[in-house]
Amino acid sequence: MRAPLLLYPLLLLLLLATSAYSWKKEEFRNCDQTPFCKRARSRKPGSCNLRVVDVSISDGDLIAKLVPKEESEQPNKPLVLTLSVYQDGVMRVKIDEDQNLNPPKKRFEVPEVIEEDFLNTKLWLTRVKEEQIDGGSSSSSGFYLSDGYEGVLRHDPFEVFARESGSGKRVLSINSNGLFAFEQLREKKEGDDWEEKFRSHTDTRPYGPQSISFDVSFYGADFVYGIPERATSFALKPTKGPNVEEYSEPYRLFNLDVFEYLHESPFGLYGSIPFMISHGKARGSSGFFWLNAAEMQIDVLGSGWNSDESSKIMLPSDKHRIDTLWMSESGVVDTFFFIGPGPKDVVRQYTSVTGRPSMPQLFATAYHQCRWNYRDEEDVYNVDSKFDEHDIPYDVLWLDIEHTDGKKYFTWDRVLFPNPEEMQKKLAAKGRHMVTIVDPHIKRDESYHIPKEALEKGYYVKDATGKDYDGWCWPGSSSYTDLLNPEIRSWWSDKFSLDSYVGSTKYLYIWNDMNEPSVFNGPEVTMPRDALHHGGVEHRELHNSYGYYFHMATSDGLLKRGDGKDRPFVLARAFFAGSQRYGAIWTGDNTAEWEHLRVSVPMVLTLSISGIVFSGADVGGFFGNPDAELLVRWYQLGAYYPFFRGHAHHDTKRREPWLFGERNTQLMREAIHVRYMYLPYFYTLFREANSSGTPVARPLWMEFPGDEKSFSNDEAFMVGNGLLVQGVYTEKAKYVSVYLPGEESWYDLRSASVYKAGHTHKYEVSQDSIPSFQRAGTIIPRKDRLRRSSTQMENDPYTLVIALNSSKAAEGELYIDDGKSYEFNKVPSFIGVSHSQMGSLYLQMQPRLQLAVTHFPSECTVERIILLGLSPGAKAAIIEPGNKKVEIELGPLFIQGNRGSVPTIRKPNVRIADDWSIQIL
Repeated sequence: MRAPLLLYPLLLLLLLATSAYSWKKEEFRNCDQTPFCKRARSRKPGSCNLRVVDVSISDGDLIAKLVPKEESEQPNKPLVLTLSVYQDGVMRVKIDEDQNLNPPKKRFEVPEVIEEDFLNTKLWLTRVKEEQIDGGSSSSSGFYLSDGYEGVLRHDPFEVFARESGSGKRVLSINSNGLFAFEQLREKKEGDDWEEKFRSHTDTRPYGPQSISFDVSFYGADFVYGIPERATSFALKPTKGPNVEEYSEPYRLFNLDVFEYLHESPFGLYGSIPFMISHGKARGSSGFFWLNAAEMQIDVLGSGWNSDESSKIMLPSDKHRIDTLWMSESGVVDTFFFIGPGPKDVVRQYTSVTGRPSMPQLFATAYHQCRWNYRDEEDVYNVDSKFDEHDIPYDVLWLDIEHTDGKKYFTWDRVLFPNPEEMQKKLAAKGRHMVTIVDPHIKRDESYHIPKEALEKGYYVKDATGKDYDGWCWPGSSSYTDLLNPEIRSWWSDKFSLDSYVGSTKYLYIWNDMNEPSVFNGPEVTMPRDALHHGGVEHRELHNSYGYYFHMATSDGLLKRGDGKDRPFVLARAFFAGSQRYGAIWTGDNTAEWEHLRVSVPMVLTLSISGIVFSGADVGGFFGNPDAELLVRWYQLGAYYPFFRGHAHHDTKRREPWLFGERNTQLMREAIHVRYMYLPYFYTLFREANSSGTPVARPLWMEFPGDEKSFSNDEAFMVGNGLLVQGVYTEKAKYVSVYLPGEESWYDLRSASVYKAGHTHKYEVSQDSIPSFQRAGTIIPRKDRLRRSSTQMENDPYTLVIALNSSKAAEGELYIDDGKSYEFNKVPSFIGVSHSQMGSLYLQMQPRLQLAVTHFPSECTVERIILLGLSPGAKAAIIEPGNKKVEIELGPLFIQGNRGSVPTIRKPNVRIADDWSIQIL
């Protein structure tokens, strides 16, 4: 039977959606099917024939021309090179076409990623040092970079590198292998055929091939990391060279909607950050960033990759050097060198350029409950009450696309959700919040005010012919707002006002999905590359940043809604460099498999070191039905993700924590309780990230940069500098191997047992927890009273867990503010220190007032002080002020489950924000 005519659009949408819903290799381009990648990969070392001429200083920058030495595929017109130096050891290298020579159009430079404050830190170069290098065979221009480092521009052959001033040892370099190539824009002439076809799609490419490629070398490196997003090992494996088979494809940076991605693949996923960090025992860390939003492919070149061409390259022999090849379809060279030398230095330097991570509200750092979809208001109220019934805290309940009126965002299905304001206020009465989804595709429906207004104002992205682009996504025929345009971003942000978003309240926050942007009938499930944006920019030039601008506009909308007083919360799937300024990211459509649980750790770590410190994976896996053991293990690990959310596909069985039997409910409850207990610690770490860029979840080598055994470990991670967490990634595991780095001991958070550092331990695991340890020498703040939500914990007392090191000392920080406003810029954190004094242990809590002018007036007290590693003879303590004597008793390490038996000072009755001290007798 033929379907009624009206059903054909629905059948087409179903077909398109189905084709997008399972990862099929043939639906996405590989390097051989991507001409710019294939060309760049085929070039031989030494193929670049550019040399440097006309070196000068202008406006504090070093300016030069790059010209070809002879006719070749290299450009015939000179390129302009600009070198700039900034405070804190950052060097910027830009290469572009000479605008004085009238290219067909200006190449796209990604706007509004670089922080204005960073630009104000430029060091004005006044002179360069001309010298001969390589035994006088080549001249160069050297200049100051930072204390102990200098930059060098080699003239012939062209090369840029940073080196140590005294030893001359290199840190980072561009074009040391001579692989630089720059395809200049051209006017189309009769007979030119620049079209590219992939499957049923044609890319018109009106300006011809315009790709850029070059090699980057990291010196003193054992491994390189970064360039998210993909589901692979944390340390990037070689993709090209002898004996490289498994990773024969480059790492691809091209934001894509990849449904059911594989758990082990270099294939690019939802976001792209062209930032790489190296680390090695020989030197430490360095970093490299290319500000370019076009498709990028990056090779990590294996040892011996250039052995047949060794006579043509300029690099000195260095067994601790890693060579990489960076290839982009378009854009300009706008690159940044970060000289470190430590890993925290590199992330500080990188986030000084792209922005420090935003400071989240306290509630956003707690547990989130999500499903595609909670059906209606009754379902929402039932889920909410069940959390209370089972004594499980949560802070945020989420609604996916089905809550809308026909997939029209900023609307409600008034049959299923007749009273959305009342629903939100009832959750808020318990200190809880709600999140609704707002995606970038706008349903083409004249009765819907958003597209009507966008159409009238001309706010949509255009196709290659200049018409409003029409693609297919959840609502069917859809258009996409052109958020590259600041005017359109401002218009979009106004849509989140309480007057415009009818049914919303101040307790409602936002989720941006599908913002790659996902287009079901587009090439590779995304927008065509020849679509046109504001200023005549082709989509190919900005593709990887589209989701960034959508995230930015949404975040600004919530700021406007609250008159700039409260911090926004926006979760997004697609991201780019700088997305950390606007909210959280999750790792997309994972699956309920043990290997997806395992790969979540390197995925979160890769995001973390790339500035995205507020990230996590869907707990339990988005697809599939986890059994109880996998779900429990995922909750136990997810409790330590920076972003902690349970989420599931609508085709999966319901999996709220109380649906798997009493014992498993207890285990998931305890896992979620762990997160709430450590919220003061997590919140303190988010403030550290907001101040310095140092991530919340950290690779082991970030805290132990000299420990080689930690360099490739991606099954364990640090939470701050004090906690180490090791996941359990296999079914029915009885033991796991846990490597504990450093020299000081570690305290087991299950039993308070002491474990030796620098060793791999065979650790017996039980159902009730995963291996987690506190580092000797640290103080961890907790709140042990358990409430319905983080909001209700505001006035609860603190527990301080002091893990003494071999010198009987420890230190830590606690950051306190109101949990929501921007007043955090005016209040200090507090620092706790312990040390030996006249043979006794002396503990002191004092405000670190140099951080701010005012003092946050916290009335919270200290309820317990736990002393791990205390000498057995200590029986009492004196508290000042007041000269009050208190007993030291044995008490539980965790009140929940009554685990461990450790020396404890109960109820010292001091206020956390005051000056106070405790002397152990």
